[in-house]
Amino acid sequence: MKQAKKIQFTKMSGSGNDFIFMDGMDGSYSWVDSMWVRQICQRALSVGADGVVVLEKDDTYDFAWRFFNSDGTIAEMCGNASRCAARFAYKKGIAGSNMTFATLAGPIRAEVKGKRVKVQLTDPRLFDPEMRLAVDGQTFTLFYIDTGVPHVVLEVEDLEGFPLIEIGRKIRFHEKFGPAGTNVNVAQITGDNAIALRTYERGVENETLACGTGSVAASLMMSMKKGFSSPVSVRAASGEILTISWEGEVGTWAPVFFEGEVRFIYEGWLHPEAIPEATGEKL
Repeated sequence: MKQAKKIQFTKMSGSGNDFIFMDGMDGSYSWVDSMWVRQICQRALSVGADGVVVLEKDDTYDFAWRFFNSDGTIAEMCGNASRCAARFAYKKGIAGSNMTFATLAGPIRAEVKGKRVKVQLTDPRLFDPEMRLAVDGQTFTLFYIDTGVPHVVLEVEDLEGFPLIEIGRKIRFHEKFGPAGTNVNVAQITGDNAIALRTYERGVENETLACGTGSVAASLMMSMKKGFSSPVSVRAASGEILTISWEGEVGTWAPVFFEGEVRFIYEGWLHPEAIPEATGEKL
């Protein structure tokens, strides 16, 4: 595989989820693959990130993205990355403040409002409000829903004390969800139409500081099981507040919207020593 001589990138954060963005509208980053992503996402050894996003041309929409988790797997959708992608595209002149872009989960509409970005996610589907799952001798009652990617949500009374890494990993890899697996969320009610959330993300294989599609999944669960109304305020593990809203009836919900702040962290060129030699010619 032949890679670009100079690799320009932008580091962005959506409520604590961080991503490496690359402008591939001219096709210059078509070589990016899973092996390269795994290496470049390693914290302390390279740039480090929860994922890599390459923006590319699309015949129908403003652009298309290729989204990789940090382990190199390709995900259908990521809510926080979608907000980052919209602001990145707007800054680079790829799209206007209102845009639509293609993902594997379907087209995503977005509106950039300064640092805040609002996206309309794909319609929720395949939900099971009372899924029972046995893990390590315990039976959990989970809310399962696909909000672009699969999620399960468990309501807890002690959010910080819940062993999310241990239990989340076992649920994520449970045969019930094989072979693709699922993301795992635990939510605690903090007030009227307000929750706090922790998420174990497949592909990252760890807890992350925020998860957009997980925030949507938890909010929709609370609307069905606790009578929450739109909008719902979600406090991510990063401490940032995300806003989830919908216009449809409970049980269908669509359209669903997700809004929060997006930050540019830095821009630069990758040094040759940050680029795994196995993925292309030496620089």
